[in-house]
Amino acid sequence: MKKITLSFDNGPDPETTPLVLDILARHGIKSTFFVVGDKLRDPERHALCQRAQAEGHWIGNHTFNHLVPLGLSKHVGASTFEIGRTQELMGDLAGDKKLFRPFGGGGHINTSLLDREALEFLQDGQYTCVLWNVVPRDWETPDNWHQTAMQMCADVDWPLVVVHDLTTGAMKRLDEFIEMAEAAGMTFVQEFSPDCLPIVDGNLRRDVSGIVAS
Repeated sequence: MKKITLSFDNGPDPETTPLVLDILARHGIKSTFFVVGDKLRDPERHALCQRAQAEGHWIGNHTFNHLVPLGLSKHVGASTFEIGRTQELMGDLAGDKKLFRPFGGGGHINTSLLDREALEFLQDGQYTCVLWNVVPRDWETPDNWHQTAMQMCADVDWPLVVVHDLTTGAMKRLDEFIEMAEAAGMTFVQEFSPDCLPIVDGNLRRDVSGIVAS
């Protein structure tokens, strides 16, 4: 069966993340939530991550402010802060995995993802950098992103899907997407496609010049 991995960015959100967790639990699916560090300062949002972790989901680092892709940053120390401060706030939520997903500015994979400072920080800190290959832009089309996602998944050997547990209403379609994927013969796994892991435990797994600003 074709593997598919679900991941959620930009949360946690008090309204939407519980819905997502309930849906995943009903289907017996484990996923990864790449969280924005600034949101973890809110005890309610932090507790949502604790719930997600307790239910078997992985918690990853998705920068602190999520304002500017790190490869476009012009300030020395900005990338170190964005990744490092979020990891501090995550604390035990990270478990034994230091997972980091860069801000793609709409899902783009190019040299805006990282700067040299970020790359060195990830290597020195033994992080795993998790990219993606299916971004159905659920924030733009909350009512039919699931159909777009299915079309995109058909063209990828092992889809690693990025959606967002935000208050757009898009996650009301999550149940439908899961059912469509399973009906198409896909099986949900928590692991990531190796093609989406340019850095694993701080080690470069391929040429990263295409995702690091020169």
